Amino acid sequence: MDKRTFIRTGFLGTGCLLCLPGEKILAGLPDNRIPSDELWKWSREGLFYSQTPRGVKCRICPNECNLRPGELSDCRNRINKDGKLYTIAYGNPCAVHVDPIEKKPLYHFLPTTRAFSIATAGCNLACLNCQNWAISQTSPTETRNHDLMPEAVVEQAVKNNCHSIAYTYSEPITFFEYTCDSARLARERGIRNVLVSAGYINPAPLRHLLTHIDGANIDLKSFSDSIYLELNAGRLQPVLDGLKIFKEMGVWLEITNLVVPGWTDDMDMISRMCDWLYSNDFKDVPLHFSRFHPTYKLTQLPPTPVSTLEMARETAMNAGIRFVYIGNVPGQQASNTYCPECGEIILERKGFRITVNNLITGKCGSCGEIIPGVWE
Repeated sequence: MDKRTFIRTGFLGTGCLLCLPGEKILAGLPDNRIPSDELWKWSREGLFYSQTPRGVKCRICPNECNLRPGELSDCRNRINKDGKLYTIAYGNPCAVHVDPIEKKPLYHFLPTTRAFSIATAGCNLACLNCQNWAISQTSPTETRNHDLMPEAVVEQAVKNNCHSIAYTYSEPITFFEYTCDSARLARERGIRNVLVSAGYINPAPLRHLLTHIDGANIDLKSFSDSIYLELNAGRLQPVLDGLKIFKEMGVWLEITNLVVPGWTDDMDMISRMCDWLYSNDFKDVPLHFSRFHPTYKLTQLPPTPVSTLEMARETAMNAGIRFVYIGNVPGQQASNTYCPECGEIILERKGFRITVNNLITGKCGSCGEIIPGVWE
């Protein structure tokens, strides 16, 4: 396993919109070992791990890191302490925002409502194009964090009139225990839970997590195992397996595919992806083709041409996908929701705002066609 060495970045968060008390900055460390006295408040014993002769094996995600005493996982926030697996990403989010639900993006889930959005540092992938690399490719020991335990997360969501809590920005699978506990408490208060994730997780932990989750947007990064490895440091099949579990467990699902020039813009590959989605009964799952903007380790690439995104959308619709969107392109008509039966606009969007709403009790206001989604 490639253990990563910490480098002090001086990152000061992501411009939090809320004033929350009790910020805690954990000290940076020169290597990947954390003294036990640094684990106190921000740690909990992890779920889904086993002990082996070579250490403890985390079984949350397909990386299945095997950690010797004091070692951190590839996601940088799980550690072997005294022969047990602990998370150090519990109650210490580095990003706390209130967002429109459309920003996730979720277009068929409680439109016009607000989501209380949280993230801790860390990710179990290493995408070359990550737009949130400053928090995803580091550890909670390297970010400025809020003191926000699950009970406080729910209280802040209520205080800010949010209909949902979104676990987002970095990778909620890596702050698994924090997500589970916060989501469980939110459900008790009638607040929905939203997962914005790459979906790189093993089946058993996913089933456990989804008992608390109401909606999700999963980033299906490509339909090529070799590209997943080279661009994202992951594998395709676990994500496809996970998509089926989302559907099986009745969680509202939307899928995003970031179209990266030279990497994921091959129309034959996009066609295979859409054929797989259709043949596996995802035709009513909204599919978002998102525009790439140069960032992180791919700054040499151009933004995705709009014509490429339009071609991808046409490919998906020809494959039978009924709700296909283009994202990250201001003013794009393909950000609207159209009735697949009569073609009329159901929801017109300007940025993250809904400017026309022709949805009546989950049906097209023009022809009465049922529009799949979570509308109430």
